[in-house]
Amino acid sequence: MIVAHGQPSAPEGAAAELRAFAGRVGALMPGRAVAAATLAEPEALAAAVAALGPGMLVYPMFMAGGWFTRVHLPQRLAEAGAAGAGMLEPFGCDPAVQDLAGIVVAEALAGGRAGGGVILAAHGSSRSPAPAEVAGAVAALVAQRLGRPVAVGFIEQAPRLEDLAGFGAGSLCLPYFAASGGHVEEDLPRALARAGFGGRILPALGLDPRVPGLVAAAVGRADPVQGSARTAQTVWR
Repeated sequence: MIVAHGQPSAPEGAAAELRAFAGRVGALMPGRAVAAATLAEPEALAAAVAALGPGMLVYPMFMAGGWFTRVHLPQRLAEAGAAGAGMLEPFGCDPAVQDLAGIVVAEALAGGRAGGGVILAAHGSSRSPAPAEVAGAVAALVAQRLGRPVAVGFIEQAPRLEDLAGFGAGSLCLPYFAASGGHVEEDLPRALARAGFGGRILPALGLDPRVPGLVAAAVGRADPVQGSARTAQTVWR
């Protein structure tokens, strides 16, 4: 089961987007049942547990292993009858996903469409240091690949995107987010506009067409025998 936060103010759209994504992952895993649920969608977890069974493997479509994935999601799964479900690393903690961030930025720069600064934009958190730690590590990896500095800016913690000055025409921003939504489509552009950002905002990393393959590969590594009974370990970074 692929689980995401969803969009509390408008849960239907984000839920439909995640179901379509789960369908693309499932197409790469013949013989496996792949379901999707957002935490914002009422009864979605319970429905997915009923469909897949309590021994399912859960893939958190989150960017870090913070409060939502370490505390809230396990509680919600237990309430839905899946207390023993195996849990994979969150999406944003997968080394292959982090490497993809560098690939995406390098591809954009190689296309000659950006010659200025580079920003990695992330959500941040007031509850846990984990999201900022992950974003900082990814920015360092991207900077190493590019051979140039990469700034990090957040929506909900310092350094905030709106405070990142000096990124004019030719700059590039990669949203380190799992999907589109209010933060990516509204909050992020507004914050960058307040900072005087004059460059191009790339799509959220989770929208890259290579992502379903990375998720399928992560599930395959955790449970290589399709349809077998197993106990998955919970792994956090």
